[in-house]
Amino acid sequence: MKLAVYDMAGKEVGSYEIDPAELAASVNKQLLHDAVVMYQANARQGTQKTKTRGEVAGSTKKLYRQKGTGNARAGGRRSGTRVGGGHIFAKRPRDFGWRMPRKALQTATRMALVSRLAEDEVKIVDSLAVDGPKTAPVAKMLAALGLSEKTVLVAPEKHDSDFWKSARNIEGVAVSPVAELNAWSILRPRSIVMTRAALDAFRASVKAGSPRKRTRRPTARTRSAAAAASTTEAS
Repeated sequence: MKLAVYDMAGKEVGSYEIDPAELAASVNKQLLHDAVVMYQANARQGTQKTKTRGEVAGSTKKLYRQKGTGNARAGGRRSGTRVGGGHIFAKRPRDFGWRMPRKALQTATRMALVSRLAEDEVKIVDSLAVDGPKTAPVAKMLAALGLSEKTVLVAPEKHDSDFWKSARNIEGVAVSPVAELNAWSILRPRSIVMTRAALDAFRASVKAGSPRKRTRRPTARTRSAAAAASTTEAS
């Protein structure tokens, strides 16, 4: 796959070749779904709370006698079936967070980027240099790339304080270094802007985290079988 490389003025200045299979052999939609649900669940505050009938202010006295009034039987005014009473199944603060295996999340991040590359929603720029915290250069760059009216994730190689301050005032624009990317941050925006160095760093992290072949240590049974075989060959 060959991607065009642009400068901050929107002009094509080169190309970048990448093999999506280098990042992920295929895209597992179920794994991406599970990862996104996990990140969204971990973002929930879980601080909701309502009162039970024991916590609502009011008397516990029976409203009127059981029989002889012509009305339906009733208990106290704090009952959950009455207006102003407590909730029958009251909500309590809880933690909605849960975790997936680390390797599964790493694989989901790679698959997410591969899916965005396949949909041609990743723009590669040669650099993201700005002279101090100024919003105008970043806004002009997004307009030149045709991304001014979209939600955009800008992923530089490393955190740049000046560029982050320049982009934080633009609505719908998020800045995250490539080392902090995850499946949810990649799939959430409509488009992604990455530098050439950031994509190189992402590919290097994939190679560094690739599983290595492990040699199994011989057990006592395999050692005895090998010894018997060598004795037979010698005789």
